[in-house]
Amino acid sequence: MSDATIEVRDLRKRFGRTVAVDGLSFTVQPGTVTGFVGPNGAGKSTTMRAILGLDAPDQGTALIGGRPYRDLRTPLLEVGALLDAAALHPSRRGRDHLRWLAHSHGLPTHRVDEVLEQVGMDKAARRRAGGYSLGMRQRLGIAAALLGDPPVLLLDEPVNGLDPEGIQWIRTLLRRLAAEGRAVLVSSHLMSELEDTADHLVVIGRGRLIADRAVADLLAAASGDRVRLRTAARTEALELLAREGGTVTVTDRETLTVTGLPVERIVELLSEARVPVTEVGAHRATLEEAYMELTREAVEFGSSPDGEEVTP
Repeated sequence: MSDATIEVRDLRKRFGRTVAVDGLSFTVQPGTVTGFVGPNGAGKSTTMRAILGLDAPDQGTALIGGRPYRDLRTPLLEVGALLDAAALHPSRRGRDHLRWLAHSHGLPTHRVDEVLEQVGMDKAARRRAGGYSLGMRQRLGIAAALLGDPPVLLLDEPVNGLDPEGIQWIRTLLRRLAAEGRAVLVSSHLMSELEDTADHLVVIGRGRLIADRAVADLLAAASGDRVRLRTAARTEALELLAREGGTVTVTDRETLTVTGLPVERIVELLSEARVPVTEVGAHRATLEEAYMELTREAVEFGSSPDGEEVTP
């Protein structure tokens, strides 16, 4: 799948006086799950719609396999997308919806049955969509995206409405699709899911690129040289490590976070001073922590102490 690439270059899109996307550039490589994240109003949906030819950019390009979406001869066979799982006529049966898509692209009917089984919807496919839960609609939408066996996939919030078993299923599916050489772009607000699924992260805010890095690199940068330790002798540990050049902050009653001293030196100092310690180790930041730090200045709305939304 050598043409399994999404390329966004200097993309700009304005709606009236609102700048939705402002000079955005990034590439989704084949063989990777790329998370696409940002605060509300960051421009994620507009970017995905531009990639799929649903919104015309004012400037720049969005290419799939080196071509704009409008130039793809058989779109369903080249890119699969899930943008709105609710966009399904309630009176249509799930299987009929997929059969219509398959017929419009010259795909055999047996392909419909294959993807229904793949997403676990084979038993519910003859029911009308009006009776589907959100999770079932999500699964049917993913089946539609997979119908043409495309090398490129764009999925917007694919875990919405899924139960824990469904979330585990989509996580495994995305990693398998990437392992097959596909480019997989996933928009999500659930950092915990992306931490377990994505290889790469594209972070945007107010229409601009904030970060375009491997997830492992983001986590390492966010973790820094912090060491987390638990001790019943919090005051003694704090004073000792501060005297030795560490910067110590209190996390809770028995937990300290230390920077400026390697974990080996901290263990040595505490052992020599016979300060009791129940836990010590390098701090590993979560993807949510890394994301919050990256987007701190890019949020459209924040929260005041009384819970009301405020504009920065």
